Amino acid sequence: MRSVRLLRPVSQEALRAVDVRKVYHGRGSPDVEALRGVSLALRRGERIALLGRNGAGKTTFLRIASTLLIPTSGRIEVFGYDVVSMPEAVRPLIAVVPQEGKPFFHLTPREQVYCYLRARGLPREDAKSRTEAALEKMGLEDVADRLSVTLSGGQKQRVMVATVMATEAPLLFLDEPTIGLDPFARRAVWDVLRDLTRKGCTVLLTTHYLDEAEALSERLYIVEEGRILFEGTADRAKRQIGGTLRVSIENGGNHRERFASFGQSVAEGNSLHIITEPGRVHEIMDVALREHLSATVGPVSLEEAFLTIVGRSIDAE
Repeated sequence: MRSVRLLRPVSQEALRAVDVRKVYHGRGSPDVEALRGVSLALRRGERIALLGRNGAGKTTFLRIASTLLIPTSGRIEVFGYDVVSMPEAVRPLIAVVPQEGKPFFHLTPREQVYCYLRARGLPREDAKSRTEAALEKMGLEDVADRLSVTLSGGQKQRVMVATVMATEAPLLFLDEPTIGLDPFARRAVWDVLRDLTRKGCTVLLTTHYLDEAEALSERLYIVEEGRILFEGTADRAKRQIGGTLRVSIENGGNHRERFASFGQSVAEGNSLHIITEPGRVHEIMDVALREHLSATVGPVSLEEAFLTIVGRSIDAE
């Protein structure tokens, strides 16, 4: 079998994107600007989440970065190689779980993983050992020799994830890799991704599960209508909306002005939710006590931060 030539990375960055734009030209319909000057960077060994609503441009970016789509303008380099002018150098350095990808229906999971590894140039024995390890990690041993057409949707997704993870490629692109998986299978994927980055792999994933993004990513990017709105850690995203803690005050909806100085507040029914920093919680609790109101304290979720950051962008337009 023909081996795939793996060129040596020539950059300390796993990926760098500079002012990437993509315009889809419609026939008889308006042009769609899917990416509007996206710039981002991944260091080697990082796990990065790319978050956004449906249609925000996440999948378009991954398709360009994985050499499947040509940008209208801008530049993406993978380990120093340009994805447009040197795709043959980029492809051996990456592996992709595409959105809604499916294994070949006429192959078993064992055959799917093994054949993919052999196609990438792995020697026969290495491909066999990696195949068995990937099937075990993804809990596919019991269905390893069943035709993929007979598998459930979640099992098929695990086959796709196992196939890509078995490559141990230096850069993994995962487009919603845990969609359709049960909580146990999701956490199995998380464990494998953490193990791969400990070995030096870099991961860029998209997900609509904000708990997954917070659990896995060291940094995250939020994209809306083709633009980057935010870059940083999950905690930084929370602080950007006013704090990392939420104080919920029962029957506090009519007392919003009384608590206005403590941070951003949102009324929900009769309750008032205040986003604030830890140092101000005792002050809020004191006021609630004096007003004979019941209050509870909990962490701000990444989902709350995401909705606020994206919502502000929508309101500003």
